Amino acid sequence: MRRRFAAFCALAALSIPAAAPAETLLERGAYLMRSIVACGNCHNPGAHEGRPDLSREMAGGSKWDGKPFTTYAPNLTPDPGTGLGKWTDMQIVAAIREGRRPDGSIIGPPMPVELYRGMSDRDAHAIVAYLRNLKPVRSQVPKAAYRIPLPESYGPPVGSVPEPPRGDRLRYGAYLAGPLGHCTECHTPVIAPGRRDFASQLGAGGFPLHGPWGTVISPNITPDKQTGIGEWTDAEVKRALTQGLRRDGDKMYPPMAYHYYRNIAAGDLDAIVGYLRSLKPIRRDRERRFIPPGG
Repeated sequence: MRRRFAAFCALAALSIPAAAPAETLLERGAYLMRSIVACGNCHNPGAHEGRPDLSREMAGGSKWDGKPFTTYAPNLTPDPGTGLGKWTDMQIVAAIREGRRPDGSIIGPPMPVELYRGMSDRDAHAIVAYLRNLKPVRSQVPKAAYRIPLPESYGPPVGSVPEPPRGDRLRYGAYLAGPLGHCTECHTPVIAPGRRDFASQLGAGGFPLHGPWGTVISPNITPDKQTGIGEWTDAEVKRALTQGLRRDGDKMYPPMAYHYYRNIAAGDLDAIVGYLRSLKPIRRDRERRFIPPGG
């Protein structure tokens, strides 16, 4: 009897899957940076021209040029002279979530600080771990020129921010599309320089994105059936995110980071789509998608 019981226990143990190894900070950071957070879409040299130089990953230099400002993505590598090599972990976290450099100066747009304030402690430190692991690249980036006033701050110091439970699809989808992926940053219109109308126009589009490509007007991603994605299937929304294809098959314009978003895990894609479905449908007049350079 004892032998039978022991044999049963051994077989039962074999049938129970082993627990997955805990995800390290570096693994989490690599996943975030190579998918939903997509910092390289701005901070990789050549990213805005569609020719990212991955041998100089995160060395900066991509240019944003419009009426409000001309800025260049800074060097995020651990180079001590031109990058983040002399910054502490907490100084990098403060730059991400509070938009403040170690010398106290404010980081201006297009850095989506307003949304990054909601990034969890662990994810912020995971991104730091990834940046620390990069090859140092000496790359001096030109200074930004702002033609709009910058805020004195983006709010009080950010305290401890927990990660929403991944099992709560709507909350975690909002976290992915907001504080991590800042989808709602580009796809929400402005009401004042540096301020989005998150209260009444969340996801309604209409924000102009200037770059070497010209000017792209962000589309409406609310579930409005006429001017948004209300008639799109889940598969069509996922294809737009991961392949950069509209419902009609046309290619999306930069700076849509679909070449990063194709690495988003299936469960995270489901959460993002579920969250977008939950937004208030907003009808907007149809706008030009794209204005070529000089147009």
